[in-house]
Amino acid sequence: MKTCLVYRDRLLPASEHAFMRRQYMAFSHLRPHWVGCHRDHPPADMDTSVRIIGEGHALGGMRRLAFKQLGWGAGHAVADLAPIVVHAQFGRGGALALPVARQLGLPLVVTFHGGDAFKNRHYAWRFPPSIFQRRWQGLLDYSTLFVCVSDGVRNRLLERGVPAHKLEVLNIGTEDAAPARGPFDRLVFAGRFVEKKGLPVLLDALRILAEQGITPPVVLAGDGPMRAAMEQYAAGLEHIRFAGWLSAGQLRQQLEHAVALVVPSVRAAGGDREGLPSVAAEAMMCGVPVVASSEAGLEAALLGEGGLVVPAGDAPALAQALAHVLEAGVRPGMGQAARAVAQEHLRASVQSARLEQCLLSVL
Repeated sequence: MKTCLVYRDRLLPASEHAFMRRQYMAFSHLRPHWVGCHRDHPPADMDTSVRIIGEGHALGGMRRLAFKQLGWGAGHAVADLAPIVVHAQFGRGGALALPVARQLGLPLVVTFHGGDAFKNRHYAWRFPPSIFQRRWQGLLDYSTLFVCVSDGVRNRLLERGVPAHKLEVLNIGTEDAAPARGPFDRLVFAGRFVEKKGLPVLLDALRILAEQGITPPVVLAGDGPMRAAMEQYAAGLEHIRFAGWLSAGQLRQQLEHAVALVVPSVRAAGGDREGLPSVAAEAMMCGVPVVASSEAGLEAALLGEGGLVVPAGDAPALAQALAHVLEAGVRPGMGQAARAVAQEHLRASVQSARLEQCLLSVL
């Protein structure tokens, strides 16, 4: 098998272990080899296919600085791996991998996930300019393909000047899972406590439901800079539990009893918004309906009959949708539909094989 060099600057944050590796699970012609500048607890079984630039060298820090800022030694650092294509994760990863691809004369494919396409600060001119800003035009000119995890990401990159013929939408899939068994008694949110996740809207919707006497248990799984503020904002809503960060297994236990997963995303002040939340794909594969906002990267066509989409930032509309899913007899049909959609469009093995074909097509 030939080598596909996969560039991710940090290898690999715990929150990315599952969805990053799923992208390569069905590769049969290309062997992924991960390259980055920072070791961030990669899984043990991935260690033999990881290279940290400058690691183990007395001047490793200087080498990484020269590589990132100036591209010095980029090709030499990985030439012995004999890659035939470079696949960079995130837009900034593409900017950092650009000198590698150029110096080795290899095609470059970049996957954009959400914030890297939507955050205005990445593209707004500043002094001194960031690495991404300095190399953005070169990335546009040199890259063969930009893989977008959702239609929303594709549309935003079009607005930012990426030619349409270089854009390909490819949702990140999830692995097969047995349908949730229940009993179904709770609503679940899972994600970082940041502005774009829309937690205040969800809490407002839950207050509306509480005023109507509808108080199902609600599990808010995750952590982040807004957690303390959200705990304070939720004062008086005794049926809400802040569960903190959950492992994949612990989150699955919550989904096992979920009436619905709630994805109340909004567009942040700086333009940031969702790409395609991987937890939504996981929930659908488990047969859990999804109630999402119009800024969640989950178009109605993708959810099908397995979910509902409401206007972003509209707490009354979100409350109405949640009340509908909580009605007796509604969840079974929606859950079956969600699982059917996920098996047809979001199966990780299928999406991984499609990614490999995209990479092979640029050779």
